[in-house]
Amino acid sequence: MRGVWGIAMMAWLSACSPVTVLNALAPKAGITETPNIAYAPGDRHALDIYAPAGSGPHPVVVFIYGGGWTDGNKAEYRFVGAALAAKGFLTVVPDYRLFPEVRFPAFLRDNAAAVAWTKAEIARYGGDPGRIFLMGHSAGAYNVAMLTLDPQWLEADGVNPDRDIAGTIGLAGPYDFLPLHDPELEDIFAPAGDLRLSQPIAFARGSAPPMFLAAGTADKTVWPRNTEHLAAAIRADGGVVEERLYDGVNHTKIIGALSGALTWLAPSMKDVVGFLDQYDGSRTAARAESPPLMANATSGVTTDAAPGLTAYVVPVVSTDAAPTVMAGEGPPSTPFSTRDQQSRWWRPLVRQDGTGTSAPDSLPGAANNSAPSP
Repeated sequence: MRGVWGIAMMAWLSACSPVTVLNALAPKAGITETPNIAYAPGDRHALDIYAPAGSGPHPVVVFIYGGGWTDGNKAEYRFVGAALAAKGFLTVVPDYRLFPEVRFPAFLRDNAAAVAWTKAEIARYGGDPGRIFLMGHSAGAYNVAMLTLDPQWLEADGVNPDRDIAGTIGLAGPYDFLPLHDPELEDIFAPAGDLRLSQPIAFARGSAPPMFLAAGTADKTVWPRNTEHLAAAIRADGGVVEERLYDGVNHTKIIGALSGALTWLAPSMKDVVGFLDQYDGSRTAARAESPPLMANATSGVTTDAAPGLTAYVVPVVSTDAAPTVMAGEGPPSTPFSTRDQQSRWWRPLVRQDGTGTSAPDSLPGAANNSAPSP
């Protein structure tokens, strides 16, 4: 029956705008929508709020959409806000300025301003300012990773990520994509000067809030090793990170699966809600010190993975409802386990203001880490 439903849904999706379909399927009952609230002066500085039923205070998710830093608007992501609100999470979806109007790091500053507004004002809408999560897809995942890992962006607006952010979720994000091969990306990130300063992996640190990073193995837009590399760097520094690779899932399915009617596309919603529930109200949760767990594909029993391995078994339901199992095991493309931990290349870099520590002139394996346009 699910296979027939899946075929019918895919036919509908092919005949309509995917965003139109997803928003049409989004829940409405019990959700209070408050659109177009200004979080700062100027164009593209407004946000929409999706509040769950009940008086709260509810945990808060600030969702940053993607679009390669050139495209996107908050109205297209009603399905994300409504789906999370239906699960009990007050969701904030801000617009932000895009290229060619602005370049790096203006979009980070806009996102930081939206988070600061949320921290200061969200209690008026039923949210808990003490339980704020950041979440993004694609370029939006890059943005929330930068806000989480490099404190300067949020601190400029009076927010400390280690104190004020309960956790961060990145779906199909570009985190380690040098060298750049696309002229438009080169233009977008040119203001960074040293392009290493534009990479989330350069600021990976164990003291950051817990992070959930997921990607699909069929993603040809942002290669999944971006997720592998950042997760490995955080883990190597003693941080808390959950990592998922979904077999056969591409760049759009991982976000489309947040829609209640399309959760069969990927386990995105289940895993996102599981992470939010785990760290909801527990910012001081114990940090993981053990190696990743490997689930047995037959029995489901978990055992310690071998040192240096990142291992998962993630069940995914395909369009025809036939269950498949993905075992993404083995070291990441660049084996962090063999690195000298005293000179790891992803340590914080020198910023334009002179703060931070120095870094090598070249990044190991950089030529293999580029991604197509995020």
